[in-house]
Amino acid sequence: MPFSLDTVKYVAHLARIELKAQELEIISNQLQDIVAFIDMLREVDINAINPTSHILPLQNVLREDTLVESLPIEKALGNAPERKGSFFGVPKVIE
Repeated sequence: MPFSLDTVKYVAHLARIELKAQELEIISNQLQDIVAFIDMLREVDINAINPTSHILPLQNVLREDTLVESLPIEKALGNAPERKGSFFGVPKVIE
Protein backbone atom coordinates (compact mmCIF):
# COMPACT_ATOMS: atom_id res chain seq x y z
CA MET A 1 0.00 0.00 0.00
CA PRO A 2 1.72 3.17 -1.09
CA PHE A 3 1.54 6.11 1.28
CA SER A 4 1.10 9.30 -0.71
CA LEU A 5 2.53 12.54 0.54
CA ASP A 6 -1.03 13.80 0.97
CA THR A 7 -1.81 10.91 3.33
CA VAL A 8 1.31 11.61 5.39
CA LYS A 9 0.49 15.35 5.45
CA TYR A 10 -3.05 14.57 6.62
CA VAL A 11 -1.87 12.27 9.42
CA ALA A 12 0.79 14.78 10.45
CA HIS A 13 -1.92 17.46 10.58
CA LEU A 14 -4.11 15.23 12.78
CA ALA A 15 -1.14 14.64 15.09
CA ARG A 16 -0.32 18.36 15.04
CA ILE A 17 3.18 17.65 13.75
CA GLU A 18 4.79 20.13 11.39
CA LEU A 19 6.92 18.34 8.78
CA LYS A 20 9.15 19.71 6.05
CA ALA A 21 8.94 18.40 2.47
CA GLN A 22 12.05 16.25 2.92
CA GLU A 23 10.66 14.77 6.16
CA LEU A 24 7.36 13.96 4.43
CA GLU A 25 9.21 11.98 1.77
CA ILE A 26 11.30 10.10 4.36
CA ILE A 27 8.28 9.24 6.51
CA SER A 28 6.27 8.15 3.48
CA ASN A 29 9.05 5.73 2.50
CA GLN A 30 9.38 4.46 6.08
CA LEU A 31 5.64 3.80 6.33
CA GLN A 32 5.75 1.88 3.05
CA ASP A 33 8.64 -0.22 4.41
CA ILE A 34 6.73 -0.93 7.63
CA VAL A 35 3.59 -2.04 5.78
CA ALA A 36 5.69 -4.19 3.43
CA PHE A 37 7.29 -5.88 6.45
CA ILE A 38 3.88 -6.51 8.02
CA ASP A 39 2.69 -8.04 4.75
CA MET A 40 5.76 -10.28 4.76
CA LEU A 41 4.94 -11.40 8.34
CA ARG A 42 1.39 -12.24 7.27
CA GLU A 43 2.76 -14.77 4.77
CA VAL A 44 4.55 -16.78 7.49
CA ASP A 45 2.79 -20.07 8.33
CA ILE A 46 2.23 -20.09 12.11
CA ASN A 47 -0.31 -22.91 12.31
CA ALA A 48 2.16 -25.34 13.90
CA ILE A 49 3.29 -22.84 16.56
CA ASN A 50 1.62 -22.93 19.97
CA PRO A 51 0.42 -19.57 21.29
CA THR A 52 2.59 -18.13 24.06
CA SER A 53 2.54 -15.03 26.19
CA HIS A 54 6.33 -15.07 26.59
CA ILE A 55 9.16 -17.03 25.00
CA LEU A 56 10.71 -17.92 28.37
CA PRO A 57 9.01 -20.06 31.02
CA LEU A 58 8.59 -17.28 33.61
CA GLN A 59 6.45 -17.27 36.72
CA ASN A 60 5.37 -14.36 38.88
CA VAL A 61 7.16 -14.21 42.21
CA LEU A 62 4.59 -13.08 44.73
CA ARG A 63 5.14 -12.20 48.36
CA GLU A 64 2.79 -12.64 51.23
CA ASP A 65 0.42 -9.69 51.61
CA THR A 66 0.94 -8.64 55.20
CA LEU A 67 -0.25 -5.66 57.17
CA VAL A 68 2.54 -3.27 58.18
CA GLU A 69 2.63 0.06 59.99
CA SER A 70 2.12 3.10 57.75
CA LEU A 71 4.55 5.99 57.50
CA PRO A 72 3.63 8.65 60.09
CA ILE A 73 2.08 11.81 58.62
CA GLU A 74 4.78 14.06 60.10
CA LYS A 75 7.53 12.01 58.50
CA ALA A 76 5.74 11.74 55.15
CA LEU A 77 5.13 15.49 54.98
CA GLY A 78 8.45 16.46 56.58
CA ASN A 79 10.02 17.74 53.35
CA ALA A 80 6.82 18.88 51.64
CA PRO A 81 7.14 22.42 50.23
CA GLU A 82 3.54 23.16 51.24
CA ARG A 83 1.08 21.45 53.56
CA LYS A 84 -2.69 21.71 53.84
CA GLY A 85 -3.47 20.10 57.17
CA SER A 86 -2.51 16.42 56.91
CA PHE A 87 -2.09 16.57 53.11
CA PHE A 88 0.39 17.77 50.51
CA GLY A 89 -0.45 21.26 49.25
CA VAL A 90 -0.38 21.47 45.45
CA PRO A 91 -1.26 24.30 43.07
CA LYS A 92 -4.65 24.18 41.37
CA VAL A 93 -4.42 23.16 37.71
CA ILE A 94 -7.40 24.22 35.61
CA GLU A 95 -7.25 24.82 31.90
